[in-house]
Amino acid sequence: MAKPVTTSTGLQRDAVGFLSTLFQGTAAAAPAAGIASGLVVATVYAGGSTPLAILLAVVACLLLAVSIGQVAKHLPSAGSLYTYNARALGGHVGFLVAWAYTFAFVIAIPLLALVFGYIAAANLSGHFGWPFWLWAPIAAISVAAAWFLSYRGIRLSTRTSVVLGVLQMGVFLALSLTLVVAAWGNNTMAVFLPSTGNTHGLGSVIAASIFTLLALIGFESGTALGEEARLPRKTIPLAVMVTILFVGFVYLFSYYAATVYFGPGKMADPQREFATLGGGDPWSALAAMVWGPAALLVTLMVLESSLASENAAATAAGGFIFGMGRTHVIPRLLGTIHPEYRTPGWALHLMAVVGLVIAIGLGFGLGSPQAAFALIGAVLTILVVAAYVTTSMSCIVYYLRERRSEFNVMLHLLVPALSALAFLAVLVASFGIDFAGLGIQPLTYPASLAPWICVAWLLLGLLRLVQLRRTAPGSLSEMGSIFEEGETHDESVVSSTSDQ
Repeated sequence: MAKPVTTSTGLQRDAVGFLSTLFQGTAAAAPAAGIASGLVVATVYAGGSTPLAILLAVVACLLLAVSIGQVAKHLPSAGSLYTYNARALGGHVGFLVAWAYTFAFVIAIPLLALVFGYIAAANLSGHFGWPFWLWAPIAAISVAAAWFLSYRGIRLSTRTSVVLGVLQMGVFLALSLTLVVAAWGNNTMAVFLPSTGNTHGLGSVIAASIFTLLALIGFESGTALGEEARLPRKTIPLAVMVTILFVGFVYLFSYYAATVYFGPGKMADPQREFATLGGGDPWSALAAMVWGPAALLVTLMVLESSLASENAAATAAGGFIFGMGRTHVIPRLLGTIHPEYRTPGWALHLMAVVGLVIAIGLGFGLGSPQAAFALIGAVLTILVVAAYVTTSMSCIVYYLRERRSEFNVMLHLLVPALSALAFLAVLVASFGIDFAGLGIQPLTYPASLAPWICVAWLLLGLLRLVQLRRTAPGSLSEMGSIFEEGETHDESVVSSTSDQ
């Protein structure tokens, strides 16, 4: 056996504290961009019950946050969710989770670039008559900016997330409070009933959950800082929990305010639905109604949120790809870091190129950035929800196998089981499968292509898994490892053919 070598190419230790870790997840969830994009799509399905759809998604994510926190306090790693799955369920499951989850975060970059490009171009076109095709170069600029911030170092990246996160949420909370006051006598708790302003009741709400979860995805991305955070075993679990509570409150209050102001019965009305208000930019339109010229702040915050989330997604995905490259389940070049900035340079380069190709290619190929957003968003949600299901189960298995003396029926069985069931229901609904007589609404084109794109991607993952089992079986077992400062890992368990 070859002599173990010290992993001197570790990420920058103790680079971030609790606040930066908190806003890594907050920025990845992109509150302002989520409010103005994914949640707008949710209103088409849930109508006046959109706040209920958000509440159910928040509860599911809160259950998941508890499960993640329970495992993260023992397994702080840049690999995040796939490390948890590999350690508890085995390297094969860990690899497939990594394959799905990492790709989801990579495509989050073009998804948010499309939001940035669309909102900017729509405003430039509407106010100054500039051509709408400018969304493409504007989107490209945002990808370049996210790459630069993440490439130059985690300290710069997370500090930027903190500043931008505070600004965007402050503006939307202020706008929401204004809408609630303006609605006054129209305030109602009926928005938390399943059949308010939609055609299928709970079936519509569950269908809408695909897009309410899209807005929440990323809240757990602070787990990717497990090797950069100070006191990660305490910082990571607390940051994940606070993130979902904070972001969930912002989403819930914002859409309660918008629904009671606009009218619950009109939210999904094809003739005057919320999603078409203001030419497809309903939040700017609402702001103009109650704030006048100050509505420009909302547009600026959506742009800022998109960029902040791109930055956070690049940082998180860079950590995931770095972790896979380090264990050699993908080319080991992607598991190296920049000697000066201590960031996963090649992983970030790859993400920037892939992000540009997907954003521009689908934006023009599907006829509009909005159509491309719907497709990418649905693909991202399905992949991540699948990872959430297995991550919930990994909490149960991990404590039964490795922490039996600490096993708690509530924290390590009931909570993760409920989390897995909640996300499994959304996963089934995304394929348009009706269950329990709920009348689940199927996704419409082009989002209807998403389930089959996910199936194709996972099949490719299975092919790579078969190859790894033959050429580098040691790399799969190594995926569950934690690389603390000064720890070693045995290079000899990985075949050189894993670079293929």
